[in-house]
Amino acid sequence: MPSYIVVGGQWGDEGKGSVIAYLALKDEPEVIARGGVGTNAGHSVFINGRKYAVRQLPTGFMQTKARLLVGAGVLVDPEVFFSELEHLKDFNVSERAGIDYRCAIIEEKHKQLDRSNSHLHGKIGTTGSGCGPANADRVMRRGKLAKDLKELEPYLTDVAAEVNDALDEGKLVLVEGTQGFGLSLYYGTYPYVTSKDTTASAIASDVGIGPTRVDDVIVVFKSFPTRVGAGPFPTEMSEEEADRLGLVEYGTVTGRRRRVGWFDFEFARYSARINGATMLAITMLDKYDKEAFGVTDYDKLPRKAKEFVEEIEERVGVPVGLIKTGPELEHIIDRRDVI
Repeated sequence: MPSYIVVGGQWGDEGKGSVIAYLALKDEPEVIARGGVGTNAGHSVFINGRKYAVRQLPTGFMQTKARLLVGAGVLVDPEVFFSELEHLKDFNVSERAGIDYRCAIIEEKHKQLDRSNSHLHGKIGTTGSGCGPANADRVMRRGKLAKDLKELEPYLTDVAAEVNDALDEGKLVLVEGTQGFGLSLYYGTYPYVTSKDTTASAIASDVGIGPTRVDDVIVVFKSFPTRVGAGPFPTEMSEEEADRLGLVEYGTVTGRRRRVGWFDFEFARYSARINGATMLAITMLDKYDKEAFGVTDYDKLPRKAKEFVEEIEERVGVPVGLIKTGPELEHIIDRRDVI
């Protein structure tokens, strides 16, 4: 069975959570592993009208048959981890969750520094979750690891071994990325970026799989890209224009209003190339064309929406396999069998 990675193609907030949730339920992967930075990225999922937001555990938690893993490259905040175990107890996540024993720990001092540092929180606009300072301590080889905390002992595992064993046994593995390409420490709009790389290559490394073990890379784009915090945003529109178009959003982690822009085809093409995209997912198509809301058949999309999807495919150079037309899990068009 194959493995695939889902990553964000813009500045985060692309709606990866809804795409991952759909794939988790539709494809029934036996292992779902989370890569990425840490608790500075939140994914939101609507299930039966209720919103679930996760910052630590995999967003595919609703697939109750799956093992849920947090890769060694991900920072762990024990407070957030245990809070999510409680928040998601209806899905029995505590019985299925595993943290790599090599995960670095976010301590209270990291959060305090992140929130008080004028450069990080003031100029760059970080989330204040402590990820940057925690990663700095890891680089300096003085950070604590998950294996050093007794309260995490019941959940510790070797995620890399589990993921590779699963692939050897022919099991389907879904790997989740966090944030977006534009926030990559290497390829993003430095210095207005996160504290590590966020491309598909890095996400694979986070969970311990080599490039030859990745079959598909799904890059998620939102019809109107958004950004939280400072930094370049070439296609940004005014708040007044965003208000007029009904594009008012707030960050899952920070609660800050998101900056909104027009779709940037050149940026999307570059993002898809560096990520090695084999397929694109487009979210919030209903925001681009309100008549597309809730449509689940590609042939029934209104002309404006369909032309937009076709333009993305032509200019980015990668087929669109998944299209979200609303917030609920069932609001999706799955074209993977025809592209």
